[in-house]
Amino acid sequence: MPDDRIDPGRSVVNAATPPPRVAVIGANGHGRWHRRVIAPLHAAGRLRLVALVDVRPVEDDPAAPVPPGVAVFTDHRAMLAATRPEVVVICTPPHTHLAIARDALATGADLLLEKPPVLSLAEHEELTWALTAAGRVAQVGFQALGSAALIALTDALAAGRLGTVTGISTVAAWQRPDAYYARSAWAGRRTLDGRPVLDGALANPLAHAVMQCLAIAEALAGATPWPVAIEVERYRVRPIEVEDTAVLRVRFRAGPPVLVAVTLAAEEFVAGEVAVTGTTGKAVLEYPTDRLRLPGDVVTRRVPGRLGLLENLLAHRDDPSGVPLIAPLARTAPFTALLDALRSAPEPRLLEGDLVTTLGEGGERVRHLRGVVDVLRRAAERGALPSELSVPWASGAYRAELTG
Repeated sequence: MPDDRIDPGRSVVNAATPPPRVAVIGANGHGRWHRRVIAPLHAAGRLRLVALVDVRPVEDDPAAPVPPGVAVFTDHRAMLAATRPEVVVICTPPHTHLAIARDALATGADLLLEKPPVLSLAEHEELTWALTAAGRVAQVGFQALGSAALIALTDALAAGRLGTVTGISTVAAWQRPDAYYARSAWAGRRTLDGRPVLDGALANPLAHAVMQCLAIAEALAGATPWPVAIEVERYRVRPIEVEDTAVLRVRFRAGPPVLVAVTLAAEEFVAGEVAVTGTTGKAVLEYPTDRLRLPGDVVTRRVPGRLGLLENLLAHRDDPSGVPLIAPLARTAPFTALLDALRSAPEPRLLEGDLVTTLGEGGERVRHLRGVVDVLRRAAERGALPSELSVPWASGAYRAELTG
């Protein structure tokens, strides 16, 4: 039987009501992914794409052709004044989110805001106030939170299939070439023009791994899981200002700790596994693919059904009391708290020499940290930092207590 928590059919278009006007700010890069999501909804009359904004010429995408009549702008303020969209997708560099969001809210739009939504708790509070003052909502781009597999896992936890949960961990091992760090002026930067950017593995490409763990901690606690302390070791294999490899341990007011072990310098690919360990069993969720293994399962199975964040936002606009947002700004506050704490962490340790191998040429060249996947898996299994595992290249952890 379908689960109504992930049923996109709840959003019913009233034939007498024009579809909501939607604009995308940041139409290139990852914005092309949003355009591909929008294209079938526009074609079906669920929404009307009215404008695209980018400081560079808008790139063609066969999967998301620009419909006739869609205006193209280089300035978001000019677009807002000219088209008055009701929903604005913001897919710009993270350090620009708050200012653009304020501008969009001032014109009466609801937001789909890419992750990370903001880079500090002060910005989070300011955006929360702006949403309340405008009477609008913001959905944050943690799309894996719309997964039926995640719901199946949290349902299993609620049913006691794992007993008492003793640990939550995640391992993700990706590869990023030199071109990734040349994609923009803010790529791989800690700050830009004096403003925080934090374009590291934890804040940007592997943020979903962190957020899935926070969602599981939320399900266990029955409330927002506020972190009270972090311990983190951050490393890099190239001359960037942020980490490409990190192990982060998060402790909460109540409940088990979370151990996040991630890298962008892997010798082998691990899509992203979230493990929940209990006194009577263990569950593993591969969050990018919605594959799940629960205690008693012989094989890992794919759990179909993932509600898109834009569809959910449209449904919420139609029925605010009946359809909650999947990733409202408030739900992401613990993630922002972690970023806030990381802002004061020292520069990641540079690993080089025999520890690092390279493969490829030019922009496709990748750098691998020898044996890093084994280190990350051991860290996740034991809930330990690399320095606690006596890893030769590990350095001491940065520790911080959080308030709030």
